[in-house]
Amino acid sequence: MSLNGADVTQNKDESPTFPYIQESVRNDPFKVPQRYTRSEEVIQKSLFMPQLSSQLPVIDFALLLDRNKDELSKLDIACKEWGFFQVRQVDINALISLQCSYFFQIVNHGVEIDLMQRMKDAAAEFFESPIEKKIKYAMPSGGLEGYGHAPVDWSDRVNLTIYPTRFRQLQFWPEELKDIIEAYSSEIRRVGEQLISSVSLLLGLEEDVLLGLHKELCKGLRANYYPPCNAPENVIGLSSHCDIRTLIVGMQDDTATGTQIRYKGGWIPIKTIPGALLINVGDVIEIWSNGRYKSVEHRVLTNKNKRRITFVSFLYPRDDAEIGPFEHLIDDENPKMYKEITYGEYFGHVRDKKLAGKTHVRATKINEF
Repeated sequence: MSLNGADVTQNKDESPTFPYIQESVRNDPFKVPQRYTRSEEVIQKSLFMPQLSSQLPVIDFALLLDRNKDELSKLDIACKEWGFFQVRQVDINALISLQCSYFFQIVNHGVEIDLMQRMKDAAAEFFESPIEKKIKYAMPSGGLEGYGHAPVDWSDRVNLTIYPTRFRQLQFWPEELKDIIEAYSSEIRRVGEQLISSVSLLLGLEEDVLLGLHKELCKGLRANYYPPCNAPENVIGLSSHCDIRTLIVGMQDDTATGTQIRYKGGWIPIKTIPGALLINVGDVIEIWSNGRYKSVEHRVLTNKNKRRITFVSFLYPRDDAEIGPFEHLIDDENPKMYKEITYGEYFGHVRDKKLAGKTHVRATKINEF
């Protein structure tokens, strides 16, 4: 069945009209359709390590922009060992003394709290609106943009291309989100560019080299909606994966947690911090750095009582940009780990494949061929 360009199929466990998870929950909040049920082996509850959630190292973004050596060193350790960190706007100097761990925060990122809240409110208004309104922006079959749903994950989403502006498909932009997306995305691009410049310095390059390799910094935005689930221990909101881009800037829901990162075979929940931006290293930086920095496997779980809305901004190069290890990072002790490939070739390799841990970046390793 097709509805306004959307590929809408009927499953015996779903609404006969709409496959979206939010609509399934509205129709029967106590039922978990079989297709979304995951095994205990997949959920890996015995591997949860919540005791590590309080270890939140902090980097001051203002100091990072001033090229403070201590702050750059903290960023280097975090990217090298864990690939995840958070950017916070509020003053949390009391946390600065914590040692680097699996992810960290950056204070003073400069994105206004009011702007972040307006983005959250506008998205909530859209997701809570009737399906007849949302379906106007439905992602077409085989498409990448618009209002859509992951086949086996407990979430709905809106995917949009933001930059370059000529690539925007404005027919998929919900009317009530257009102005706030413009303002929010401009600020996130600023933060992302500054972080990429810092990573460039850490890799022994001039600070504008990595941004220069992007030719144009491309940016996508995904708003995720995770409805409550009557049996959250049996579903996954977003399957385990690593991001295929350069850098990812996320804004979490302040009222509910769910994001987890892989750590030594276990899962650490990321503590939601008001005003924070969550950053993680993507596959492109892992390849450029010859494995010095790592893209980190992560996933999202759900909860029983609260819906959760998050925002993920993807920063990545144009399709013709070459990604491969820098020569000065290759020597006898650090042999070349990845082959040269364009970003377009890499994206084409993974776009039609399911989320699967670090499978995608491993496929570019020289010893995998």
